[in-house]
Amino acid sequence: MELSPKQQIVEAIRGSENILAITHRGPDGDAVGSLVAVSKVLEKIGKKVTTVCADNIPAVFSFLNGNQVVKNISGNRDFVISLDVSSVKADKFLYKTEDGRINFIVTPKSGEFTPEMVSFPGGKFKFDLIIVLDCPDLERLGKPYEENVDLFYETPIINIDHHASNDHFGKINLVDLTATSTCEILVSLFESLSKDTSLLTDDIATALLTGIITDTNSFQNQNTTPKSLTVAAQLVAANADQQEIIRKIYKTRSLSTLRLWGRVLTNIHDESNYRFLWSQIKKSDFSSVGASADDSDGVIDELLKTAYGVDFVLLLIEKDDGIHGSLRAVGKGVDVSGIANLFAGGGHPMAAGFVIEDGKSDIPTDQIISKIREYQKARNRTSDS
Repeated sequence: MELSPKQQIVEAIRGSENILAITHRGPDGDAVGSLVAVSKVLEKIGKKVTTVCADNIPAVFSFLNGNQVVKNISGNRDFVISLDVSSVKADKFLYKTEDGRINFIVTPKSGEFTPEMVSFPGGKFKFDLIIVLDCPDLERLGKPYEENVDLFYETPIINIDHHASNDHFGKINLVDLTATSTCEILVSLFESLSKDTSLLTDDIATALLTGIITDTNSFQNQNTTPKSLTVAAQLVAANADQQEIIRKIYKTRSLSTLRLWGRVLTNIHDESNYRFLWSQIKKSDFSSVGASADDSDGVIDELLKTAYGVDFVLLLIEKDDGIHGSLRAVGKGVDVSGIANLFAGGGHPMAAGFVIEDGKSDIPTDQIISKIREYQKARNRTSDS
């Protein structure tokens, strides 16, 4: 009898020692919550784990203690020094440690070694398993994938996600489209991973509940299901600190954040003919109010509160690496992931996003809006016919 994806994941984790856990760039609450929870669970069962995200973890999620998350994986591979001996043969080799340095001494049989004969090829990584969380495709991982493509092709990948756009790129794919979040999927996986004792400690339960709360907008979104409420109750019973999550994410705002939000709400553009609202944060807005990129977290949800009689809201944020677009659905039957796909982004029906990287595209804001208008015009024609 063939094992289910969940059973295959359990077997793969139990048979591995050194595991890489990674999520998408521009992490949201579900990405951070799932990454922190997986890291803590793997450590709890005695595995070596490296947790990676291409971008900094937003400050709003610092209470989850995700300090162990790093931005690259280069430090987890062997350092190789290669000496070309095709023309000059080596007679002896030894090394000495002196004054905090390792000196490698190679004696030639004849002739002479030169610096040009020495190279530093990349060594092998130590990972025997990769767990990719809340990410529909490998490209969305950003630089850790782009700079180490060989690692992702040579190492077995577990793909855990809830997005309809997922590419099923893993050796094992646990993609549940009925789940509100990746954190929701992980709860039952952790139960299967340890039948004897619960892995849901206070901090792990809090990390998982954070992902569910943020991806359902505190259970206000239409994607909220009876199962998500049941799982949330299970996490609260496991001492997840719901009040701390709400306070940190929704009720603790700096003055610079409030000023930034004020600019966004003041600059709302009403595209009523195309049934959407949008606003923008430029680099100059951050500097003028003394805000950072982290202060833009949660702005899209405030924008959502102003929306009435539209299909979705859009927030464009100008950052150092390009333009980041965040989309949230308002009306029923609206799938904003289709709009994100116009710009090589993705997500799920209620929430999606995209990044137009600096230097890879010269699409200005007006062209982005124009493209979305055309999409809405075609969509509305289809729905009217």
